[in-house]
Amino acid sequence: MAAGLRKRGRAGPAARAAGLCGQWLRRAWQERRLLLLEPRYTLLVAACLCLAEVGITFWVIHRVAYTEIDWKAYMAQVEGVINGTYDYTQLQGDTGPLVYPAGFVYIFMGLYYATGQGTDIRMAQHIFAMLYLATLLLVFLIYHQTCKVPPFVFFFMCCASYRVHSIFVLRLFNDPVAMALLFLSINLLLAQRWGWGCCCFSLAVSVKMNVLLFAPGLLFLLLMQFGFRGALPKLGICAVLQVVLGLPFLLENPIGYLSRSFDLGRQFLFRWTVNWRFLPEALFLHRAFHLVLLAAHLTLLFLFAFCRWHRTGESILSLLKAPSKRKVPPQPLTPNQIISTLFTSNFIGICFSRSLHYQFYVWYFHTLPYLLWATPARWLTHLLRLLVLGLIELSWNTYPSTSCSSAALHICHAVILLQLWLGPQPFPKSIQHSKKAH
Repeated sequence: MAAGLRKRGRAGPAARAAGLCGQWLRRAWQERRLLLLEPRYTLLVAACLCLAEVGITFWVIHRVAYTEIDWKAYMAQVEGVINGTYDYTQLQGDTGPLVYPAGFVYIFMGLYYATGQGTDIRMAQHIFAMLYLATLLLVFLIYHQTCKVPPFVFFFMCCASYRVHSIFVLRLFNDPVAMALLFLSINLLLAQRWGWGCCCFSLAVSVKMNVLLFAPGLLFLLLMQFGFRGALPKLGICAVLQVVLGLPFLLENPIGYLSRSFDLGRQFLFRWTVNWRFLPEALFLHRAFHLVLLAAHLTLLFLFAFCRWHRTGESILSLLKAPSKRKVPPQPLTPNQIISTLFTSNFIGICFSRSLHYQFYVWYFHTLPYLLWATPARWLTHLLRLLVLGLIELSWNTYPSTSCSSAALHICHAVILLQLWLGPQPFPKSIQHSKKAH
């Protein structure tokens, strides 16, 4: 009898857990409409979508043919370093010279050894599948903290994008590696781990330079949080890491390393452009056009920094002061302030890019739900936002790109920019309170 009591005692907690789980599932079913619309259910929906993505990604790897584009070139470039070549001007692949910073070399050197000198493509695909799932997890953790995007949108961010699955597991580009490190950096910033966040940000830059599009937003946040002097150590972390990673190549040929890995004037081929197909090729390649884009990019960044991001009522130069010395009492940065600033900074850069190639879609794909849904706008209903999301996906899936697909992409970008500019941006609480007191 005592044994029977012990058995029931052991079964008790399990039975209670099963009962609670059953109650939770029944409640979720009863509130299934809220499950799709309320951001508080983000993690639950994310868990279901991640499980679905395991099957989808496995199916894509085994059912859709792999397409060789840059993988062999990556492996050839890494092999040159393994064989003792540290001069960046001498490192070549099938598709051209090595044009990525040193972090790319180290990460893909690891992949070189993990895939039998780059010959085991299936192993590489499975590694990138795990990277894809890890990226989704990091992105969902960000969205969970913002509490802005209705969970039904995440289906379109996960299962519905053929292009993104292709970039990760069918093309094996380095862009997803850089973005995974970037999203890890953002999670660390949200956890107020600014030093580690800057370290991971610099690691992401060392894989591919596109991450620098987030840099204006990060600089603004560092100044807002710490002031000029307080931000210097964090910026120092970014700079020192770049030097340490690039040291073997800097010692061999510093000019060659810097000119190849951080080539801001690199010329893109018109045949691969997604965003400027409607232009004549001569205009697309003209330096004056590039300067106009750069001027528009910088102008819009300054406008957002002065008018949308900085809303304390003080001069923007007050950001150079230590927070304790500012007239307005400093307020902790909220997750939405951090995410909005970083995502908007990157998006502005993409809108005015000299060219976007197909793999560049991952530079901002996972940020689009936030950019579209975080700012309430009555004129932009759920249906219209989904239409914008769908048109962007269609534009990136049109190969080769056409004048119509490029124009549609720019129209969608303009709609998002307009919403970000016109959307309500509440004053910090300290300003509201001071106004009331006055």
